[in-house]
Amino acid sequence: MRGQVSLKPQDILVLLKLFISSGKARPRLVDLAAELGMSPSEVSQAIKRGNFAGLCDLEGKAFPSALKEFVVHGLRYAYPVHLGYMAVGMPTSHSAPPLKSLIKSSEAYVWPDPNGKVRGHSLEPLYPSVPFASKKDAQLYELLALVDAVRAGNARERKLAIAELGKRLS
Repeated sequence: MRGQVSLKPQDILVLLKLFISSGKARPRLVDLAAELGMSPSEVSQAIKRGNFAGLCDLEGKAFPSALKEFVVHGLRYAYPVHLGYMAVGMPTSHSAPPLKSLIKSSEAYVWPDPNGKVRGHSLEPLYPSVPFASKKDAQLYELLALVDAVRAGNARERKLAIAELGKRLS
């Protein structure tokens, strides 16, 4: 890749999925793309950008400590969250596991989804296929919800999310 290379929000989705897949044979791009609701070329480009940023190698092995550092210190500035309208959707941030059991709140945050069962403040996911991919992989869902808590949470929610991410990305 030449010239200016910037991470895109979907790269975080791909990198988290690659982290979950570490220790196993790397899935084929076409399979990874199908699981994430993306095209194989989008996944390939995400891996290249992740490599350029030092978050994974070109084989698709994610670097957990670098990924955690970026999520904790840069993600909310690179991809800020603006809570939207009330919507039905899939819970995220403090409204989803694992934080849901740690934080009691009367306000829910959701990724808008017509098949959702929870009503709350809409929070735009990092990439449109996040709810789709999260329904297919509970471990990915938890990581993405924690990422949203880092992006959108108050100080207490962020602290708990960072601690939970630390446990998972080690």
